[in-house]
Amino acid sequence: MSGKAVDALDETEARAELEKLASEIGAANRAYHTEDAPDISDADYDALKRRNAAIEARFPHLVRADSPSQKVGAAPADGFSKVRHAVRMLSLSNAFDAEDVTDFDAGIRRYLGLEADAALDYTAEPKIDGLSLSLRYENGVLVQAATRGDGAEGENVTANARTLDDIPEQIGDAPDVLEVRGEVYMGHADFADLNARQTARGGKTFANPRNAAAGSLRQLDASITRDRPLKFFAYSWGELSAPLAETQMQAIARLNAMGFQTNPWTALCDSPDAMLAHYAQIEEQRATLGYDIDGVVYKVNDLALQERLGFRSTTPRWAIAHKFPAELAWTWLEAIDIQVGRTGALSPVARLQPVTVGGVVVSNATLHNEDYIEGRDANGQPIREGRDIRVGDWVQVYRAGDVIPKIADVDLAKRPADAKPYVFAERCPECGSAAIREDGDAVRRCTGGLICPAQAVEKLKHFVSRAAFDIDGLGAKQVEQFYRDGWVKEPADIFELQAHYGAGLQQLKNREGWGEKSAQNLFDAIDDRRRIPLGRVIFALGIRHVGEQASNLLARHYGTWDAFETATQEAADQIGPAWEDLLAIDGVGQVMAQSLVSTMTQEAERASIDRLVAHLQIEAAELPDTDDSPVAGKTVVFTGTLERMTRAEAKARAEALGAKVSGSVSKKTDIVVAGPGAGSKETKARDLGVTVMDEEAWLALIGQG
Repeated sequence: MSGKAVDALDETEARAELEKLASEIGAANRAYHTEDAPDISDADYDALKRRNAAIEARFPHLVRADSPSQKVGAAPADGFSKVRHAVRMLSLSNAFDAEDVTDFDAGIRRYLGLEADAALDYTAEPKIDGLSLSLRYENGVLVQAATRGDGAEGENVTANARTLDDIPEQIGDAPDVLEVRGEVYMGHADFADLNARQTARGGKTFANPRNAAAGSLRQLDASITRDRPLKFFAYSWGELSAPLAETQMQAIARLNAMGFQTNPWTALCDSPDAMLAHYAQIEEQRATLGYDIDGVVYKVNDLALQERLGFRSTTPRWAIAHKFPAELAWTWLEAIDIQVGRTGALSPVARLQPVTVGGVVVSNATLHNEDYIEGRDANGQPIREGRDIRVGDWVQVYRAGDVIPKIADVDLAKRPADAKPYVFAERCPECGSAAIREDGDAVRRCTGGLICPAQAVEKLKHFVSRAAFDIDGLGAKQVEQFYRDGWVKEPADIFELQAHYGAGLQQLKNREGWGEKSAQNLFDAIDDRRRIPLGRVIFALGIRHVGEQASNLLARHYGTWDAFETATQEAADQIGPAWEDLLAIDGVGQVMAQSLVSTMTQEAERASIDRLVAHLQIEAAELPDTDDSPVAGKTVVFTGTLERMTRAEAKARAEALGAKVSGSVSKKTDIVVAGPGAGSKETKARDLGVTVMDEEAWLALIGQG
């Protein structure tokens, strides 16, 4: 670095020193970020950058395209200009199984006129799941960066690309014109850190690393891109003024020597069998790479043969992408945790080394229950050929659509020697109460009830969920905060918040994340829910086996809270008219009815419910206008095949007329509508003396014939 004062520099000296500084700072960046081997101190590095900035401030017209100052980012642009690719950026054909790979090899041999046993080498490299980028160098200097776009034309993202440490500003030993192509991506750890920072800032989080990389590179403000942890792998090239090498492998090695990151998993293969073996090896290591891949790319190694093979309309003949199954991936099982739900169920959760499955980063997966972990189904029969699941195992993760990821299989060949069979908890990890498994139940449950904090919190989260009380401003996060601070221990406490704390507003508005307006809005929202429909109340109680649909069925059947409460009390002994009436509700079976009656008659649960109801005005269920209805109050059963309407339509029409539709025939049944193939229900109805009619007679009865 020159010791001459900046003010004393003339223009020629300034231009020369800026060139030198760009080279020195660029080399320091590569040594620090790329090679993990810094060769100058932080103080010396900062001094170089300050010198560069001072010279540019005095001679702004001399700022270079590759200036270190450009790494900081430029002012936001109005939009990206378009770049026409000198050589089109084409996509690849896909292979999905071994047969596709052998067909690819056979097709190339036919095209080239090669015998089946003629020597023919391929490269095999991981297919990075990122964003394609083209970098144009002229005389060794980066002059342009462009996205693939539609293959013929992309977006000019030069300023953004300059902020990536993996992309050199200058290269040596290069053709006069070199267009380097590769993939911009984001590593798993960097992706997790980015989402954590975004969450802390209240910003947008990303679904997966590819989306994060694409969104980060295409920022109009390059300083935002600079703050994102993007990386770049080089794997190909476009326009060249002179060949890079004679083979693909040699060309990749030359790009690496120029300072580009190339994938270390790239291998040379001499046959389809070798290609498939390397594919299997990469797939096994997929979760350990630290970045997302979605397959393996095979390319003819000989560049002269690539030239002969040429291109189809949209894809090269000399390359193919062998994709991984979209919804399967292998990774390490790092731990098994137990989560306690609102009904006390102990649910085992697999904590995984993060892996992308079906476009989503997965770090947790369900293990269902203790039988599943041990390799048995609900009937005690082997699953996974009896292979159990242990911490430390190499496991296959399965995901379909929005289904919760699960562990599908385990590779015993990779099991650590010290891996021990998993011992399922017999005590609740949250409250220490006994966790028992009843006969016929696949799940072990905590017996702690309301003393178990996990159950209490999950019940409260359910209580404020969308289909329950749905209180604006009171979600899962707020429930956890209020429970932790002792403000809300049961649902009734929600309706006493304002009276108890400050009267609520003063204390709440001073808490982190709250202000006077948000606090008042919460209290207003709570007051709005003091009047609430019966169906929502029943669902909000979180009774095991009683879902949203069943809650509304119960509400329509009983009409009012008082009638519902009285009926469940009278059904406590599970005998008599009230119990039979409960079971006669279509959609209510023995298990649901027992759970409902148990909750409504258990002393502690019932006391908590009574405290809640004291704060509410529970609206009666809206009943249909059944004046003049010939079937109002009657219990109807549909059986056999209905020919003029679906079963769901028939049920809806009957209920609209005030009838109760049941799925079983009993002494309380008034009418059985029997279509062809009615079977045992019709027989039982006739034995009991219940009125039986066909579909035409039913429609005539209700005036819809």
